[in-house]
Amino acid sequence: MVAQARAGRRDFLRNAFAAAAPGLAVPTVVAQTGPAVPGAGEAAILELPEHSRGLGQGVATDGYGRPSQHEANVQRRPSPGLTQTSQSSVSFAPLQSMFGIVTPSGLHFERHHQGWWDIDPTRHRLLLNGSEPAMLRRPMVFTVDALMRLPSVSRFHFIECGANTGMEWGNVAVPTAQYTHGMLSCSEFTGVPLITLLEMAGADLQRGKFVLAEGADGSSLTRTIPMQAIRSGEVLVAYGQNGEMLRPENGYPLRLVVPGVQGVSWVKYLRRIELGDKPYATKDEAIHYIDLMPDGRHRQYTSIQECKSVVTTPSGGQVLLDRGFFSISGLAWSGRGKVKRVDVSVDGGRNWRVARLQTPVLDKCLTRFSLDWVWDGKPAIVQSRAIDDTGYVQPGYRQSRAVRGTRSIYHNNSIQSWLVQENGEVKNVQVA
Repeated sequence: MVAQARAGRRDFLRNAFAAAAPGLAVPTVVAQTGPAVPGAGEAAILELPEHSRGLGQGVATDGYGRPSQHEANVQRRPSPGLTQTSQSSVSFAPLQSMFGIVTPSGLHFERHHQGWWDIDPTRHRLLLNGSEPAMLRRPMVFTVDALMRLPSVSRFHFIECGANTGMEWGNVAVPTAQYTHGMLSCSEFTGVPLITLLEMAGADLQRGKFVLAEGADGSSLTRTIPMQAIRSGEVLVAYGQNGEMLRPENGYPLRLVVPGVQGVSWVKYLRRIELGDKPYATKDEAIHYIDLMPDGRHRQYTSIQECKSVVTTPSGGQVLLDRGFFSISGLAWSGRGKVKRVDVSVDGGRNWRVARLQTPVLDKCLTRFSLDWVWDGKPAIVQSRAIDDTGYVQPGYRQSRAVRGTRSIYHNNSIQSWLVQENGEVKNVQVA
């Protein structure tokens, strides 16, 4: 892992600036193509490479573009042994290798319950019905084409699996940010507000308190969504993601977008919406996706993803090559609104500094933060602590475990700690 970190362009920090603190070694980053000749200058500058002397490839060589071959290491990855079958498993997004807040569609994390499908959109249908006839005056069936003819909206939102960081509840379990927090992505989603479709179908919005969303995959995933979220107009029946149609792994041709709520409620391959007057207590909310409390009770319908953050640079598996100036960077998010502030500590939480928030700062969306840091070569524990616009402060592990214990799987939003060792290697640690 360390060898990969040293070799990968994005897997370590290497920028050093003359503004570094006096007395600290300032590394020089050199890309040498041949033996240096005293007084001859840098070969990579003085000798024109092949791409500066020849004819490149033509337009549309690839009808759909792809990343550079030199970025082949940046990909979503499964966790070996996590599940018995790949069809009911997870792949993790490489958070440590991405910039800004938008996750490329091809790097979006995956969670499947019975595998993914590439469904023919001309044969896919969305049914709206009521739990009883009076609940919905005009049950309707929509084709994908019919939905795309309606007025649409586009919004940026994060989606996080409820089990993200779940392996860390008991103790340190995985080495990198990709595996600790990689069941997280952020995209621009395009679609039709669900409230629009319900109003078209003559929904009784006084009696209708919940909807049941059902997917078309073999697991028949079903989730209860409260009408409070739908009335706001936030919940979308989406067909677009990042300016194109949804990818098959992400629910093509239709999925539900439920901002701020755990990803299992963002039902993929959406085929049915039923309006009812009470929670449905389906298998995916009465047996699965529940929080095991220390006294043995189960906490149900805990869908909101609370305020959370993670430093992605430096993070586990990366290597600092020398002392000097670095820019600490990471991501923060809240299922209840906007990120208001992020604090960063380099001494395990004894002292905190306020980080910069990069714009835009959007509702229920990832927010990128950064902080200047001069590393003196001594061990350091790097942490981030997010605060949202409701005043909620991201807790440490001691606070979380006092309430939730250590046997849970879901909704771990505790402060993440990375230990920068004297040799520059970064490890996952926990500070109680």
